[in-house]
Amino acid sequence: MPGFTALLTPTEAKARYARAYVPRPRGTERVPLADAFGRVLARDAQAPEDLPEFDRSTVDGYAVRADDVAGASEAAPVRLALVGEVLMGEAARTPVAPHTAVRIPTGGMLPEGADAVVMLEDVEVRDERTVAVARAPRSGDNIMRRAEDVRAGETALRAGVRLRPQDLGLLAAIGVAEVEVFLRPRVAVVPTGDELVPPDRRPGPGQIRESNTYALAALVRQEGGEPRLYGVVKDDYGLLLRTLADARAANDLVLVSGGTSVGAKDEVARAIDELGRPGVIVHGVEIKPGKPTILALVEGTPVVGLPGNPVSGMVIFDVFVRDVLRGLAGWTGPRGFGQVVRARMDRRIPSAGVREDHIRVALDARADGTWAVPVLGKSGIITTMTRADGVVVVPTGQESVDRGAEVEVHLFPP
Repeated sequence: MPGFTALLTPTEAKARYARAYVPRPRGTERVPLADAFGRVLARDAQAPEDLPEFDRSTVDGYAVRADDVAGASEAAPVRLALVGEVLMGEAARTPVAPHTAVRIPTGGMLPEGADAVVMLEDVEVRDERTVAVARAPRSGDNIMRRAEDVRAGETALRAGVRLRPQDLGLLAAIGVAEVEVFLRPRVAVVPTGDELVPPDRRPGPGQIRESNTYALAALVRQEGGEPRLYGVVKDDYGLLLRTLADARAANDLVLVSGGTSVGAKDEVARAIDELGRPGVIVHGVEIKPGKPTILALVEGTPVVGLPGNPVSGMVIFDVFVRDVLRGLAGWTGPRGFGQVVRARMDRRIPSAGVREDHIRVALDARADGTWAVPVLGKSGIITTMTRADGVVVVPTGQESVDRGAEVEVHLFPP
């Protein structure tokens, strides 16, 4: 087992773990479209038909032949005979012959013969049978052509996309009522420590309320996983071993918080190695906060030991766990941190330089641009996370970030 003193950089730790383990989805299932939000598409979605299936208007107005009104202007409007109206939800029945117009609503089917639509505000109704066009449209103006959105047989969405509201709208529009998605990863959340008590209980001397379960479970759900809560495991090696064995057998990923350091009661690494091969792959990372991180694999199941410190646990989840979960979920989007914005640092921040430093910051939009305001506090202060919008990563070897320096802020997912 790698010694805790042989610290790896986050990049080295990821590379070593990636050589031992590549996360893959467990399987697929079919779900109704109404239940598919946030799920990861397991198979390409092919359009069974054109979208739209007919030429249609994109505005309220009058369907015309563009050549008939080519010279129209406010000073010299072109008169056309009004010969009919298109009704919503019905086929266009009246064709547009030369020098005629048909009234049409937004989304209405374009009548035969028309090749443009004049907006309502550019037309004056002279009487029940005559309109005057005051602006000349070009052929194709204000029209959506058949199959302009998606053509029958075309791939509307690729496998591996996490379905967003707009994706569900597209699938509904092409007649897909049920989709094949990857199964949600099952993630065990196992907090450890004699000092932990439930949130509804007042802590006694030396005790604290257990919060990692709730933060980690929410982060798992954020990535489309299914958290399974095992409750607090006291500092009893036999109990820890049995709990981890059960969790490993029943889940796709096991997250253990606490017990990952090198103190007398920090037995997580030993228990993982006893459970199966290859065991602990990384123990100790050059990162602040989060140094006592464990990356392990037990008989094919990934196990991640996170520091018991809540802030450290959330940082390590972002750095290591999120990508594992995305792989287990089948998501093919970009790995690593999420959205990145550029800002200027509000004050000089010293860094020890010996570890990658994750500085929590809040964004402040000012007249001269966006500034990153450090949210200072020790790694055990949870409010440094709740008051922050993201983190600035100071690489190993860099001893400070100067005030005014341009930085990349890795935003927390919403």
